[in-house]
Parts: sequence; structure tokens; C-alpha cells
Amino acid sequence: QVQLVESGGGLVQAGGSLRLSCAGSGRNFVNYAMAWFRQAPGKEREFVGADSWNGGRTKYPDAVNSRFTISRDKAKNTLYLQMNGLKPEDTAIYYCAADFLGEGDNDPRTYDYWGQGTQVTVSS
Repeated sequence: QVQLVESGGGLVQAGGSLRLSCAGSGRNFVNYAMAWFRQAPGKEREFVGADSWNGGRTKYPDAVNSRFTISRDKAKNTLYLQMNGLKPEDTAIYYCAADFLGEGDNDPRTYDYWGQGTQVTVSS
């Protein structure tokens, strides 16, 4: 059974940091683009960042650029999201996703596998 399991969410004050992890199992994700999305209540799922399948490119939207960093440990089949300078508007459920041979698309419909999400809450 293919699974992506996120962890590391929690409650943090504005300006703080969190590191999310996404552990893959049931499949080697080395040939997959891996991405993070988030969804706040009443809003659409939003692209947070992605790493292309060959590791050659990471991309971020303006809302998180220079604050969030994606990294991947392919040996551990794990994706990370380091979040610094957190703001209350970063509050959401954060999901990781995988796209076979993907380039790190910002469209969630591109992705084949999804985790169950982890809650991040940033207090002001």
C-alpha cells in the first residue's frame, strides 16, 4: 500500500519555525516530483513548493519564497519543509504529494498520491 505520512505540525507563535516531514512507504519516490500544498478553512488548496523528480529544480510561490525551504532525503524516502518566519496566514493543513516524473507543477490535479495532512497553526 502506497502511503505518504506527514508529521511535524503544531502550534507556533508568529515569527517561529517548524519543520514538516513526509515519509513515503510502499513505493520508492525517487522518480517522483514531491510537493507541499496547504489548505485553510474555506479556501482552495494552495501550492507551497515542489522539488522536481530529478532534484534539479525547486520552486515556491511568492507567498512563501525566502521563508520556506523544501529538501528531500531520497535514501529515507522522505520530504521535508522547513518553515521560518511563520505568519498567522500560514495557518492551514499542510499536505505532501507525489507526481511520477513530474517537474513540480503547482496544479494539485497533477499529483498521483497525497498524504493525510498535518495541521499548522500560527498564533499572532
